[in-house]
Amino acid sequence: MSRPSSTLPVRSLVAALALSAAGLIAIVDREGYTDAAVVPTRNDRPTYGFGSTVREDGTPVRMGDRTTPVRALHTVQAHLAREEGQFRASLPGVALSQGEYDVYVDFLYQYGIGNWRTSSMRRHLLQGEYRQACDALLLWKRAGGYDCSARIDGRPNTVCWGVWERQQQRHARCLSEQ
Repeated sequence: MSRPSSTLPVRSLVAALALSAAGLIAIVDREGYTDAAVVPTRNDRPTYGFGSTVREDGTPVRMGDRTTPVRALHTVQAHLAREEGQFRASLPGVALSQGEYDVYVDFLYQYGIGNWRTSSMRRHLLQGEYRQACDALLLWKRAGGYDCSARIDGRPNTVCWGVWERQQQRHARCLSEQ
């Protein structure tokens, strides 16, 4: 949904924000659920539940591990609780709309706090360059060393096209907040 050009987004300091319920539902919906550990894309780490690469206790998911929907939601919440605080601390004095915040936490869930800290998205936000931060989402199009935006014979690749689609969706949601 885009806003009229005369309306500015309502932004609050990141320190005062938290992932919205809609943001959490969007993450688990896009991740999809699996009760058994799988490797989602070539050269990736095993995940289970709603894309979790670590168990509730913080140890890595291994092939053969299993979970339940309720445990998987607890795992997502524990993961986000650990990283959301670090995310907020990485953006001192920055204000975001709730929608922008949810988009970047969605990115954080997939790529991790280490990648967030070194990202051009973060650098742009620290400079108040909101549109450039949105556009920088599209730079994250690789998984397992593969360019997920690549087409083969004019068709989406079968290796990790979903990674690229998710980045395009994040980008569109981010732009709708501008």
